[in-house]
Amino acid sequence: MRDPYQVLGVARGASDADIKKAYRKLAKENHPDRNADNPKKLELFKEANSAYEMLSDPEKKGRFDRGEIGPDGNPTSPFAGGGFGGGSGYGGRPGGDPFGQARRPQSGGFDFAGGADDLFSELFGGGRSPFGGGAAPGGGFRTQPKGADVGYRLTVPFEEAANLTPQRVTLRDGKTVELKLPAGFEPGRQLRMAGRGEAGPGGNGDALVTLEIGRHRLFVRDGDDIRIDVPVTLVEAVKGAKVRLPTVTGAVTLTLPPATPSGKVFRLKGRGFSRADGSRGDQLVTVQIDLPAGDKALESFVESWSDTREVRRELGV
Repeated sequence: MRDPYQVLGVARGASDADIKKAYRKLAKENHPDRNADNPKKLELFKEANSAYEMLSDPEKKGRFDRGEIGPDGNPTSPFAGGGFGGGSGYGGRPGGDPFGQARRPQSGGFDFAGGADDLFSELFGGGRSPFGGGAAPGGGFRTQPKGADVGYRLTVPFEEAANLTPQRVTLRDGKTVELKLPAGFEPGRQLRMAGRGEAGPGGNGDALVTLEIGRHRLFVRDGDDIRIDVPVTLVEAVKGAKVRLPTVTGAVTLTLPPATPSGKVFRLKGRGFSRADGSRGDQLVTVQIDLPAGDKALESFVESWSDTREVRRELGV
């Protein structure tokens, strides 16, 4: 292993707080849960663990600084720490450890002995294994890899997406689970279902569900708002009317004032998509006057009616 100070990027003589801060940064950047497909990150993660295990232990750190042990924790000579006869027993330590250090039983993983192990609880919660394998005997962590993640693509019906209706997802193993939709989600949003992927020696991988939103025959999404074109008759537009129309939360009645022009947009508050803050967008209703084709009575009326307004003056042509 490299010099632990170089691994953590701190100078010799750095304070315990600086050493801990440097380790926290490296552990978060290189944690296997965030870099499942990057073996290099795993090696950097393991190297940072070993460096912190060395420098967070006052006794080991002191012996390393004095040159009695190397970066791997092994003595630099058989007589490190005082040799034979430098005090009571071997190496000046009661009990006669000839190498001047108490030996801990080794497991197949990292033996943090309350150093990095405690920090894992703080960083990632509950002391869970960063490799998905749980705590190994002796206080370390097993390094078995988790199973592969499995990808799914879910197209949510338009109205259900707007209303965040929970979805049922059938997984590869045949099991069906309920998936809650996050407020404010956009097409392409990926949700992670922990432990629902392939099995592995270090635990199951995850299920990664990519969300899409289905098309609707009437509605069009516009950000958090929903747009719809509503046809009305000439009589309804001229005289005004109460028009029944659909929304994603149910049918409503829109009141048209007299002389409503074609293209007029009405806003229905809170009838759009759910936002992350708990509010909702609106529904924008565009009125389109639908004229009948070949209506002789309408043609006769227009022949006898005159409108002399210059309605295109602002076009400048």
